[in-house]
Amino acid sequence: MEQNPLQTKKDIERLLMDMWEPLAPYYDETCSRIRVGQTAAAYSEDVAGLECFSRVLWGAAPLLASNGSTDLWPKHLQGIINGTDPHNEGYWGEIKDYDQRIVEMAAFGYTLCLAPEHVWEPLTKVQKANLLNWLSQINKHLAHDCNWLFFAVIVNIGLKQVGAPYDQATIEQNLNRIEDFYLGDGWYKDGEVAHVDYYTPFALHYYGLFYAAMMEKDDPQRSKVYKERATLFAKDFLHWFSEDGRALPYGRSLTYRFAQCSFWSAYVYAGLDDIPLGVIKGIILRHLRYWCKQDIFLADGTLSIGYQYPNLLMAENYNAPGSPYWAFKAFLILALPNEHPFWQVEEARLPPLPSKALQEKSSLILERDLTSDHVVGFTPGYKHTNGHTHTSAKYEKFAYSNHFGFSVPRAEWGLDQGAYDSMLAVSEQDELYRVKRSVIDKGWNDDVIYFKWKPWHDVVIKTWLIPGVPWHIRIHQLDTTRPLDIADGGFALGLANQDQDNKITLKNAQTPFGNVAAKSLAGKGEEVQLFPNANTNLMAKRTVIPTIKARIGPGQHQFIHAFFGSPNIWDEKSPVLENGVIHYNSKKWVVEELLQQQP
Repeated sequence: MEQNPLQTKKDIERLLMDMWEPLAPYYDETCSRIRVGQTAAAYSEDVAGLECFSRVLWGAAPLLASNGSTDLWPKHLQGIINGTDPHNEGYWGEIKDYDQRIVEMAAFGYTLCLAPEHVWEPLTKVQKANLLNWLSQINKHLAHDCNWLFFAVIVNIGLKQVGAPYDQATIEQNLNRIEDFYLGDGWYKDGEVAHVDYYTPFALHYYGLFYAAMMEKDDPQRSKVYKERATLFAKDFLHWFSEDGRALPYGRSLTYRFAQCSFWSAYVYAGLDDIPLGVIKGIILRHLRYWCKQDIFLADGTLSIGYQYPNLLMAENYNAPGSPYWAFKAFLILALPNEHPFWQVEEARLPPLPSKALQEKSSLILERDLTSDHVVGFTPGYKHTNGHTHTSAKYEKFAYSNHFGFSVPRAEWGLDQGAYDSMLAVSEQDELYRVKRSVIDKGWNDDVIYFKWKPWHDVVIKTWLIPGVPWHIRIHQLDTTRPLDIADGGFALGLANQDQDNKITLKNAQTPFGNVAAKSLAGKGEEVQLFPNANTNLMAKRTVIPTIKARIGPGQHQFIHAFFGSPNIWDEKSPVLENGVIHYNSKKWVVEELLQQQP
């Protein structure tokens, strides 16, 4: 797929088919499930087979809407006929509350909206009734109180588009509840108590914009609001992308990969134009090109679970082998007709962006190194947590980098298994480390992020984080009644296959993938290079993490550390500490004054 230049509509269609065709051997005998892969998720293998089948529709529907045909569609249509027939062995079954099938039903409503002549009109009267009955179950069962509420909305507007019975009361109830998740300035949270992450763009805004495009005449006021919010959000979301096509890896569900750019596809589809079309085209195409260069495909050509390479370690409990095909949501642009200006305009670079962007609603300060295309998100974390996989690693690190990614623990023993990049890990000197999972206090201003947390009831850790690229600074104050080992990790740098290409010293680590370093400004602790277990990082299979370690007894302790990370440069001009004042890049911070601040 690297040979595909991804410049024209035909190129994007070819990319979709190059990803869809490897699934062809995995349709079961009824064609109603695509039984790909050998691993499992929280739901049954039958539901996982439906999941893969349905997620293909996120790309197939827009392709059919514009292009009108594909050799694989007759098989897929037969699968829909069999999957909704209660007398067929391929039947997808009766659903229950909080059922994964609620998620997958949305793709059918989406397809009814975009390509009714391919999915509805070919059906017999009985087959239409079967599809209607199976989808209508969604109106009788509870969904999780988050982006899931949109699934029934999409199903019902799909039924409405083809003139079938639908449930307007469910549409109104769910959309009214989603209003409670709106934070302002274009941002949503994914539920009443939730993190803010890619579910804002690739779920809540994506569905909202699709609704706006489909229901503009029937619900003009709500459609107008959704478009206005997306316009506001887009200005902030630009900062999550770099010129080479990467997006910031942050939060859960990252195995959906190029769904990261699906918001921009919905932005164009809904007719928004506040950002020049050439800029949007450039973001989407460069993003797709970036992913096509990564090791994301298995030997049979199917998408793997993982991020920049196959990796089950970072996956969610709801990631089955077909889950990554949610990435097909990016293909909504294929529904644009050939004459649409999107296909005619030249792709453009990102507009000039400031080196720092404060995004209060997402709890991120984004720093951008304009010379190296490096984007880093600094965050205080959240006052709440949840039971999703690796929540600490996905939301509570100090920094998230579009170049270095982040790491997740392999196991519970020691720093090598923990892979604690961009985190402060503490243990009772027993090799069992704890890290921040939530905070009890936090705040920020333009220059400093502050947060407080407790790994144990009698240990309080306060951190003042000074964002920046390529260097950033952390001041930690620990009050403990117990002896501790601490380890403050920097960015995880990918190692080259050939050992001679890796230059690792106590001072810094340099490989073909960049440079990283850790420096104790107050001279406390030991600067070391840790080599965590393989496959712990989302972007690199083997890494080195510069880390500052220390062993402390009961009492109050202060540490001042600086961390470096750059894709292509090494900056000798590191921060320095002189007489209680930190100096860096013509700025200075008086440590004692900082410690009095809790922004």
